[in-house]
Amino acid sequence: MSTPLELLFEKVKSKNRAALIAYIPAGFPTQAGCAKVIRALAEAGVDAIEIGYPYSDPVMDGPTIQEAAEISLKGGTTAADVFAALKVASSTGVAAVVMTYWNPIEKYGVDSFAQSIFENGGSGVITPDLTIEESGRWLEATSKYAINPIYVVAPSTSDARLAEVTSKAGGFVYAASVMGVTGARANISVDASALVTRVRKVTHLPVSVGLGVSTRAQARDVAAYADGVIVGSAFIKLLLEAKSEQEGVEKISYLAKELALGVREGR
Repeated sequence: MSTPLELLFEKVKSKNRAALIAYIPAGFPTQAGCAKVIRALAEAGVDAIEIGYPYSDPVMDGPTIQEAAEISLKGGTTAADVFAALKVASSTGVAAVVMTYWNPIEKYGVDSFAQSIFENGGSGVITPDLTIEESGRWLEATSKYAINPIYVVAPSTSDARLAEVTSKAGGFVYAASVMGVTGARANISVDASALVTRVRKVTHLPVSVGLGVSTRAQARDVAAYADGVIVGSAFIKLLLEAKSEQEGVEKISYLAKELALGVREGR
């Protein structure tokens, strides 16, 4: 049986467009505020939502997401809150996944974590720091609960490594557009398009590009060659800068609508 994420990519492919995927850390800006943001993003036309598991020692997150994670952790966000946010996202009808480093999965219990993703309507988990060599237990758990194990590849990943990683992946392949951490950028690296081309040579899985997209024009450009466009820091920046939670929700809603138009203009 296909996950909502797999069905989403089939749907957007039939419409000849890319999917718009939004990232929001659980518990940010507050527990209640996170639920409001998730619903606003879904209503604004986002196709899938990535719930971030706030972590104290991130290796892939830039300063914007780190600041949001710190606010979330200070607010007392727990694993239960992450799964609650996932439930809110999946209940809106969009495909929903969790992005987390490996340590919280191991601490929670590998099998239990996969089960909780499934029970809260999640389609899969993005694990940026989990290597294929250390994935045995995780792949068993994701297979058992029929959720997608989503891996991150970068411009530095060799062709042989790409084939190895994508052979174990599910849902989509997360292509990091640059060597570096997350954050909105003025320009999306040309490496992103080249990386997508390389990934497509070794897998039929959809390829989604993350790290840097913040405008309708950038979403359009990435949607011309990628199957999914991932946006995180741009939304979080608006929430951090907003004078009130309501203002933040209104601003991210406007941006999501613009980005949704962008992914539809890509082809």
